[in-house]
Amino acid sequence: MDQTSVTAQGPKSPWGPAPSVVSACSLTDVMSEQLAKQLEDENSGFSGFPEAGEVLLPADHLDTDSDLMLAQMLQMQFDREFDTQLRIEEKKLNGDSKVSISFENYRKVHPYEDSDSSEDEVDWQDTRHDPYKADKPQSAPKKGFSGKGKNITTKHDEVLCGRKNTSRMDNFAPEVHVGDGLGMDLKLSNQVYNALKQHCYSEQRRSARLHEKKEHSTSEQAVDPRTRLLMYKMVNAGLLENINGCISTGKESVVFHADGGSLEDSPVPSECVLKVFKTTLNEFRNRDKYIKDDYRFKDRFSKLNPRKIIRLWAEKEMHNLARMKKAEIPCPDVVVLKKHILVMSFIGKDHVPAPKLKEAHLGPDDLARAYLQVLHMMQQLYQQCNLVHADLSEYNMLWHDGKVWLIDVSQSIEPTHPHGLEFLFRDCRNVATFFLKGGVCEAMNVYELFNAVTGLNITGDNEADFLAQIEALEKRNEDHVQRRGKKSFSPSEEADPPSPAPGR
Repeated sequence: MDQTSVTAQGPKSPWGPAPSVVSACSLTDVMSEQLAKQLEDENSGFSGFPEAGEVLLPADHLDTDSDLMLAQMLQMQFDREFDTQLRIEEKKLNGDSKVSISFENYRKVHPYEDSDSSEDEVDWQDTRHDPYKADKPQSAPKKGFSGKGKNITTKHDEVLCGRKNTSRMDNFAPEVHVGDGLGMDLKLSNQVYNALKQHCYSEQRRSARLHEKKEHSTSEQAVDPRTRLLMYKMVNAGLLENINGCISTGKESVVFHADGGSLEDSPVPSECVLKVFKTTLNEFRNRDKYIKDDYRFKDRFSKLNPRKIIRLWAEKEMHNLARMKKAEIPCPDVVVLKKHILVMSFIGKDHVPAPKLKEAHLGPDDLARAYLQVLHMMQQLYQQCNLVHADLSEYNMLWHDGKVWLIDVSQSIEPTHPHGLEFLFRDCRNVATFFLKGGVCEAMNVYELFNAVTGLNITGDNEADFLAQIEALEKRNEDHVQRRGKKSFSPSEEADPPSPAPGR
């Protein structure tokens, strides 16, 4: 084709063939009724815009010359993408949870949605009608029975009741895993279902009790909110500068190190310890014998209130330390007592606690000197303080500044206690065993040590005979105390301790 022919045909349009140019007509032709009728006949095939809710033909049969039609097609595609993203988010949020949420109310249901869409475009797990989901067991109809005559089946039918019990398992708490039983045709009897329901309720109550017990108890190295509040008050009042951390734990208490502050009426050591008595002591059920038979606390003892028992335990140690300090026995100084928290001076230096006698690794000379000190302290404790340690061993004695210090005297009792001499004999056995194994030549055996501490002359060939004489002496002491009719303890008695037990 030559240039002349191309020029004659005119330039080719990139948008397709150019529309034919309508020749201009005169005003008379425009106002002609015949022309108007002709135009109306030509446009009679156009159906106009769709009415609301009217379903139109698929996109390939639509007339795309209408802007409204194009906008509706684009909106339909946007709604499809929105619903797909919504299903993905719903599946991600629910996961494998038993309780799930649905975004069904937020989905876009468009009239142009193609009902013949492929299965790949539908996520069956995210639809309300999942064809692969097992149906729940059918129960009795709402009217309570089905069938007529001899074939009637009531709601009390064993099979229907079993299926109904299975479906009711879905009402259990979310933390109860019922497995895949809901989708099976299981039949649970009333007895089995009631047992399962009662077990679920019991587990919920037990979990609640354990949670509450944990929040309101002092155990191991943790303290409950009440105890923390008392400790914060001590710091805010200036009694302590700060509380550094736990340095020791035991069966009955937790010990914290703290920097001392100041008091108005008495000085506070630069280093202190907070002995926090545990508020959930199961051992107190077996250790209440140290308090209930003590005349100082006998009328104030009650098993019904464990917190009061713990406060008595802390108060008991404070009074025992006061007696020991008066007799100049090396022991911690009492700073203050706040309910079940006892603040004392720190036995150690620079945040390092003094080692226990068991862990001190003393030489022969120091060990012999320690034995003489322990013997003298036991005699002072019994004769001057009128006390029996009742838990004396190498674990409750510290080695500091070249001498032995006694600690942990909360369980200490008086010799007039119904089992006071038995506890003293146990202390003597622990002390004698430790120092004899350590190779101390001056160490006495348990019988000689007991007589040296008490001043009694009890003889016996074996431990059974020795303990029999001790029990007989305790019986006489108990009868003597009952005849004297001791009253309950008052703080004024600390200044003048009771007379020693008979036989000394």
